[in-house]
Amino acid sequence: MRFKLHPDFPDKKSFLLDIENHFNTSSNSIHKARNEIKIINAFVVKSFKIPHIINKIAYTFFRDSKAKKSFDNAIKVGEFTPKPLGYIEFIAGGLLTNSYYISIHFNYDFTIREPLLDVDFEDRDALFIAFTNFTYQLHQKGIYHKDYSPGNILIKKQDATYTFQIVDINRMEFKELSLEERLQNFSKLWADDEDLTFMITAYANLLDEEEAPLIEKALAFSRAHKEKKNMKKKLKSRFKR
Repeated sequence: MRFKLHPDFPDKKSFLLDIENHFNTSSNSIHKARNEIKIINAFVVKSFKIPHIINKIAYTFFRDSKAKKSFDNAIKVGEFTPKPLGYIEFIAGGLLTNSYYISIHFNYDFTIREPLLDVDFEDRDALFIAFTNFTYQLHQKGIYHKDYSPGNILIKKQDATYTFQIVDINRMEFKELSLEERLQNFSKLWADDEDLTFMITAYANLLDEEEAPLIEKALAFSRAHKEKKNMKKKLKSRFKR
C-alpha cells in the first residue's frame, strides 16, 4: 500500500490503514455511482472506482491517482475545502486497485444546486452575492476547479452568513487565471441566463470591469456548455436503443 497522513492527525494512522475494513462494514453511504462516498467516524471517505488495466499501469507508475491528487489539492486549496485526513492506495499484482481519500465531514445544509433550481429559495439574491464573492476569492488565489458544478459546492448557513466549501477536487489547476477562464468557470453551474447575469454583474464589480462584455462572454460560455452536454446526452440515448 501507499499512503499519506496529514500531520495534524497522528492518532488516526490506524484508522487510515484499516480504511478498507471500515468502509466495507459501514452502511452510511451518501453517494454511490462511479465512486462511492460514506461518512465514517465524522470523516468523509471516498472510494474511487478500480481503474481499468491501462489506468492501473498509469496510476501505479506514471501518474498520481485520483486519491493522491485529491489529498495534494486539498493541501493547496486550504480553507476552501474540508480538511484532509489522508489518502491510501492498495496495490495487488504490482498494480493499483482500490484507493481512498478521507477528509473531515463538513456538515453542510445544501449545495448551490438548490437555490439555482428554486426561484423561491430564501434570501436567494444574498446567497448568490456571497457565492460570487467566494468564487472571486478562489480565482484571486489562482484556484481553478475544473468541475465547478452545483453538487460540488457545499453551503452552510449560520444566521445571515454563508460558508462555502468545494469538494470533488481531484481535477484542479493552480495558476493565474485569465478573464476568459474566470468566466468560463461559471458555465459549469448550469445557471439560467437571469441568475448568471446577476452573478456576473456582481463579479464584474469585484473586478472593477465593465459589466456588459463580461455578461455577454459568460452567457456564451454557459450556452455552449449546455449545448455540449445536451448533445452528449442525445448521442448516449441513441446508442442505448
